[in-house]
Amino acid sequence: MQSVNIKKEFSGEVEKVIPILTQALQKVGFGILTRIDFHVKMKEKLGKTLPPTVILGACNPQLAFEAYQRNPDVTSLLPCNAVVREVAPHRVSVELARPSAMMMPLGDAALVELACSADEKLQKVIDGLEADLKEGA
Repeated sequence: MQSVNIKKEFSGEVEKVIPILTQALQKVGFGILTRIDFHVKMKEKLGKTLPPTVILGACNPQLAFEAYQRNPDVTSLLPCNAVVREVAPHRVSVELARPSAMMMPLGDAALVELACSADEKLQKVIDGLEADLKEGA
């Protein structure tokens, strides 16, 4: 069984990785709809301290539209989350929700197959991110 995330660790700082990740996602058709500073919200709501953790709501409008046309219940699973979190000083994990894994609970093989094209785009982002981060440094 595949992991729910496409994930890799990189050297860097959360706030420096986010714009580079955002640009890499744009190159494959994904835009950022939302940003949640999870560590800030946990501090505000619970008084708990977490390492910097940012959740970006990423969406490829064309693929989302096609998925919605196939099954409107897909809206409960959108947008795809992209997480950038500090795992050690000067070390971050970038985690992109695997769209095909997110679609599996709907029990629609054709929808999962459509989501696999999004998986491929997100894998391309992760695979090229290290070079993008070096360029952006």
